[in-house]
Amino acid sequence: MSDDHPRPKGSDIAGRKSDHLDIVLATAAADRPERLTTGLEAIRFEHCALPELSLAAIDLSTRFLGRRLKAPLLISSMTGGPERAARINARLAEVAGDLGIALAVGSQRIAIEGRATGGLDRSLRRLAQDVPILANIGAAQLGLGYGTAEAMRAVEMIEADALIVHLNPLQEAVQAGGDTDWQGIFTRIETLARDLAVPLVVKEVGAGISASLARRLVEAGVAAIDVAGAGGTSWAAVEAERADDPLLRRTAMAFADWGIPTARAIAGVRAACPDTTMIGSGGLRSGLDVARAIRLGADLGGQAAATLAAADHSAEAVAAHFAAVIQELRIACFCTGSADLAALRRAPLIDPPGFVAAAIDGETVAPEG
Repeated sequence: MSDDHPRPKGSDIAGRKSDHLDIVLATAAADRPERLTTGLEAIRFEHCALPELSLAAIDLSTRFLGRRLKAPLLISSMTGGPERAARINARLAEVAGDLGIALAVGSQRIAIEGRATGGLDRSLRRLAQDVPILANIGAAQLGLGYGTAEAMRAVEMIEADALIVHLNPLQEAVQAGGDTDWQGIFTRIETLARDLAVPLVVKEVGAGISASLARRLVEAGVAAIDVAGAGGTSWAAVEAERADDPLLRRTAMAFADWGIPTARAIAGVRAACPDTTMIGSGGLRSGLDVARAIRLGADLGGQAAATLAAADHSAEAVAAHFAAVIQELRIACFCTGSADLAALRRAPLIDPPGFVAAAIDGETVAPEG
């Protein structure tokens, strides 16, 4: 790297991961309004003033990756430097096991390369014995030589039920020293989907997955899609915050609002892939947002940044956070007269946006591109 393009603080992988957590936490603490929203705020349920249900009896359970969940929630991928990640992972696994919700770990690159485990070992399965655990590698690593052997190592080290391949081309493009040669990545994902011993999930990290790409991925054998739409954490903005080079900072900030808003991504992917398991994530802040995501077609709601402050503090704080999310989701069901998630998916909406109306009415939605 030349002096004209100095590496930012935390230039080693572990330092960079910890920087990411600090910046996301600081952004959340500042409570600054997002310039780009998820679009979920436009989804308004018709209130049912006489639900004829017992709030406590509402059934939020579902099945995911062959296991029963007590609520349709996924603790989405979080990471950090190895020591910090170990604490966070243990807290998240403990709560996932206790509450009966799914857990996706952060990038396992450091652990796969043998530099540190970050708590990514079989201790997670001991803490979360009966819930789905998802391993995680980056699509960029597939372009740097990772294959089925490395992917299975990620799965086996935590006894995972599935593997996530995360897509972050924008983040890599605006990051100093990012991995920007993505030629052939789709073919490598297709190979993993064919050869891996567990289901393969593909997710974005906050810019959304289009309907057309989701369809191609499913046709290639991918078992589930996590849309991770725009409106939550902007990784371009995070990289801008990290950058010491003014040009890099300016370039990254130009893309701070880039992406497919979460609501549009969920509706579009569901229309294009009606039978595919889908995780709705990207800026979900409450149980009401989870309800909205499910109404649009998601099978689960995923949260990462909204959980991060609690995860960095204690297992008790994480448990309290998700208890609130579950109660909010339960109240959304109650006030729409929905006895279970199947009923919630049919709950009436007030003046839904056009893209939502088309998707939920079963009309054909033209894929992007």
